[in-house]
Amino acid sequence: MSTVFDPRQVRRAFSRASGTYEASAALQREVEARLLESLDYLEDRVPDTVLDLGSGPGHAAAALRQRWPRARVIAMDLALPMLRQARPRSGWGGLSWSGLHKPIERINADARALPLTDGSIDVLFCNLCLQWVDDLPAVFAGFRRVLRPGGLLLVSTFGPDTLQELRAAFAVADDRVPHVSPFAPIAAFGDALMHAGFRDPVLDRDVFVHGHDDLPALMRELRAIGATNALASRRHTLTGKARFAAAAAAYEHERRDGRLPATWEVIYAHAWAPAPGAPIREGGYDVTSIPVSKIPIRRR
Repeated sequence: MSTVFDPRQVRRAFSRASGTYEASAALQREVEARLLESLDYLEDRVPDTVLDLGSGPGHAAAALRQRWPRARVIAMDLALPMLRQARPRSGWGGLSWSGLHKPIERINADARALPLTDGSIDVLFCNLCLQWVDDLPAVFAGFRRVLRPGGLLLVSTFGPDTLQELRAAFAVADDRVPHVSPFAPIAAFGDALMHAGFRDPVLDRDVFVHGHDDLPALMRELRAIGATNALASRRHTLTGKARFAAAAAAYEHERRDGRLPATWEVIYAHAWAPAPGAPIREGGYDVTSIPVSKIPIRRR
């Protein structure tokens, strides 16, 4: 079966970016903060076990540890060098990595095959990781498996308007292979949640527009956070000076107020794991329709 992404390239890209990610991931931190706000839906319940999936250097895991110091907190990432960045660090929000009641556990694993027992997780937090996954229904089925009944799923991902300017510029320069990843629309994201059996999903989205001096500056930022081309159909040779120059020239048509815009559409969702024995959704049952026009967009 053909796949959209090359998981080995995803791992390599984020491994290479492990030393630069924390300093460059301003957008990821902003989205993370927005997603952490949804933890208020737990009200006064204190979870036993919390998973930060796609944890990177563990920023969110530390926030989860601060919120629930007695919980078991697991930081899991595909790239081992990212987890090594999550070593004990004093002065991080007034806390050390392992200086509270329980140390944060680190597991090097793939979101598509969680090495966790069934019904072992109370809160599954996954910030900007799922855009690298081909089969959302299969991944959500895995999430449902490891969540306890009534457990909370909190996820974010990038939507199809993400890097639309960059996508268009490279399409002008090289229309034979894609240079920017495809991203699932919010309706498909919600459908995958429902198909996996999750209850009461709530979806939201933001649009962020960041300005850059030029195309090389944007590409340096993408490399620093590991967001390079990991498509299975990508060129396996260098883009080449002529193609890059053509893309840069095409991008110049987007310049506004002296800056080149880069759009990031972010989709957020929270949902609840169903009771034991609840069926996976089949056609015609428990269908939720989410008109995209009814979902507000906050522009940052």
